[in-house]
Amino acid sequence: MVVSSPSVTSADAAHKALVGLGFGPFFGTPCGVLAPLLARLADGDDYHVVSREDNALALAAGAALAGRRAVALMQNSGFGQAVNVLASLVVPYRIPLLMVVSMRGTPPDTTAENLGMGHLTTAVLDVLGVPHISLEHGEEEAQVAAAADRVISGGEPCALLVAPDQFAWVP
Repeated sequence: MVVSSPSVTSADAAHKALVGLGFGPFFGTPCGVLAPLLARLADGDDYHVVSREDNALALAAGAALAGRRAVALMQNSGFGQAVNVLASLVVPYRIPLLMVVSMRGTPPDTTAENLGMGHLTTAVLDVLGVPHISLEHGEEEAQVAAAADRVISGGEPCALLVAPDQFAWVP
């Protein structure tokens, strides 16, 4: 008998909500925190591994401009790499795309190299005026739907933030 852990359920719920709401293509950089979600996305035809976060965001922006419900997935340390694309392309032109950003450097992750971006990610999103929603256990479908509403109905970018332990990552 296979027992489902809350983290597997969380990744499954987030995946189901994203696909159910018609999101795709997905452009993601490798990330241990997001690995369970990325593995589910990799089973589909619309997932593309990209080596840099700024490129993932730029590709998602292009797909969104072509009428797709594009998603860029990244770790927040790489989010720092993507800020220029966000600030100079996505935000000023109100490109409606979803970002899924893992929040390394926030509890329970206390690794020194991640603490800076752990503190800065939401502040940068706030300064740029990008709405963000923190994914919570048991609320995944509702929170993905709320983010989708900002993207689809609001015509603006939105970030879905994923805590380090949301999908069972262990420091």
